Amino acid sequence: MSFSLEVKKELSQIKNLANKEEVKYELMGYVISNNILLEDDKIRYSTENEYNINRFSKLLRNVNIQDFDICVQGNLFIISFSRKKFEIDKHFDEINIINLMQSEENIDLVRAFTRGMFLGSGSINNPENMYHLEISIANSQDMSKISNVLSKFDINLKQTQNYLYIKDGEEISKFLAFIGANKSVLKFEEIRVQKHMNNKINRLVNCKTANLNKIINASVEQINAIKSLKESGKFEKLNDSLKEIADLRIQYPDISLIELGQKLKNPIGKSGVNYRLKKIIQISKTY
Repeated sequence: MSFSLEVKKELSQIKNLANKEEVKYELMGYVISNNILLEDDKIRYSTENEYNINRFSKLLRNVNIQDFDICVQGNLFIISFSRKKFEIDKHFDEINIINLMQSEENIDLVRAFTRGMFLGSGSINNPENMYHLEISIANSQDMSKISNVLSKFDINLKQTQNYLYIKDGEEISKFLAFIGANKSVLKFEEIRVQKHMNNKINRLVNCKTANLNKIINASVEQINAIKSLKESGKFEKLNDSLKEIADLRIQYPDISLIELGQKLKNPIGKSGVNYRLKKIIQISKTY
C-alpha cells in the first residue's frame, strides 16, 4: 500500500460522523476538489480509492442524502446523487465557508474541510523518495482563498494554476497532523529522521573519502619525486632532514602529514612536514 493510500485509509476511519457540522464541512471539502463533475441534475465524484468512496457515502448519509448510486468503471469508483438535493452552489454560499474558517474558534470545521479536500483530490509522495503533497482544486479563486485562510492556522500551502502543494517535509508533517492523520505523522517523521541520518552519514563518508583521496594523491606525488631522486643518484645530495622525511614517506605512504611528523626523531607539525615534502618535489623537478 502506498503512503498516500495509508494516509487516506487512516483519515477515512476518523470517528467524527456524529458531528453534523464537521460532516458538512468535510463533505464541502470533497466537492470543491477536481474530482467532482457538476451536471444539470447530478453531482458525480470519482476516485480510485475505495476508502474514499466509503467515506464519501457515509458523509452523504449523515446530511440525509440516502439516494445515491455507486458504480465501478475500470479502476474508478463513481458516486452520483441528485444535485437538487444537495444544492451545492446555494449551499456553499449560505455556509460561506471561507468567512467562517477565518475565525480560530472554528478550527475543527477548518480541519474537517481541509481533510475533505485532501481526501477528495489530494496525494502525497512516498517520503522515502521525495517530499511532495498536493491537492487539486477545481476553482483557482477558491485555491487562493483557502491558502490564505489556512496560513492563519500555520498551514502553508503554495499554489500553481491547478493545485495547492507543499514540498517541505516539516510543513507536510504539520499538514498531516492538522487534518488528523496522527499515525501517518509518526511514520512520516520516522522516515524523515532516518533520511536525515542517512544524508548526514553520506556527507561524512564523502568528506572522509575526499580527504583520503587528497592524502593519497599527495602521497603518490611525493613518493614519485623521492623515487626519481634516488634513481638519478641525487637523493644523497639532500640534507639529513629531507632524507629523513623522504624515507618515512616511502615507509608509510598512507599516513597523514601530522602522523608523519610525529615519527621524526625530532617531531614537527603538519606545516613543517608539508614544507619539507614540497621542497623534495621542487628539487626533483630541477633535475
